[in-house]
Amino acid sequence: MWDFEIGRTIGILLRTMPFILMRMAIYFGITMAFILTTGMGAGIGYGLGAWSGDPESFTVWGGIFGFGLVAGAIYWVREWLLYMVKAAHIAVMVRLIDGQPMPDGKSQIGYAQETVTARFGEANVLFVLDQLIKGVISVITGLIGGIAAFLPIPGLNTLASFVNTVIRISLTYVDEIILGYNIRIDSKNPWETSRQGLVLYAQNGKTMIRNAVWLSIFLYILAIIVFVLALAPAAAILYVFPGEWAGYAFVLAIVFAWSFKAAVLEPFAIAALMSVYFKVIEGQVPNPEWDTKLSSASNKFREIKDKAFAGGGVTASS
Repeated sequence: MWDFEIGRTIGILLRTMPFILMRMAIYFGITMAFILTTGMGAGIGYGLGAWSGDPESFTVWGGIFGFGLVAGAIYWVREWLLYMVKAAHIAVMVRLIDGQPMPDGKSQIGYAQETVTARFGEANVLFVLDQLIKGVISVITGLIGGIAAFLPIPGLNTLASFVNTVIRISLTYVDEIILGYNIRIDSKNPWETSRQGLVLYAQNGKTMIRNAVWLSIFLYILAIIVFVLALAPAAAILYVFPGEWAGYAFVLAIVFAWSFKAAVLEPFAIAALMSVYFKVIEGQVPNPEWDTKLSSASNKFREIKDKAFAGGGVTASS
């Protein structure tokens, strides 16, 4: 089964309510932006299409354009979301997991922003490190879960492919866990401690993946329930749009479910997996054999090592 405590994890989330509310405001704001911009694009498209005699086609393309406009804007602010929201929230959760109060009477948001800035300086450093860690994740998947694909058992290749797909989905939050590890040990060289953290994750990969898979199952079941509940109001909102456009209630319900998952369910998964990770690595040191395996298999991991050995300490920006 799983090693995380559901009740304790929910308690941690409730104690970080300022960040939960911030995430809800951001992600549900994104949902409303999708709805409004998509609707405006559809309305403009319908108006243009009325002149051409094909209003339904113009309506669909107008809506797609509006949807794409918001998606593009989100892509450009992704670095800010990582730095100001995710990393800051993780900094607070790390202290709560370890049973530590906020220092010197500081607010959660004030402490978190100060901690992340002190550890990583500029946002782009954190973003680059995050992307490199993501590049190592697929290699860890292959080294831990991909061995079955090479066993000469009839029909096992298909099963191994399915299992590896589930594992890849379950590894979504490894980069956040490594970030939490860096904050927890008061890292002065995030490249080196990220290297260590990845090796520790890999050498405890079976335990971590087992818990991550369970969490993925829980989260996606809950996201599906939210999606089904969101279909009715989304359809009601879109009912005012003409023609076949009401069918896009399905798309907007997906966006709403994604927003809920990102705002509420994702922090739950991160807190649960960090708790397991901190517990399982207690007293351990990085295994050189796993370091060698990752170095041989991943150029992203080698890049992290190169930056670590170059003295990649990061100071706070002035």
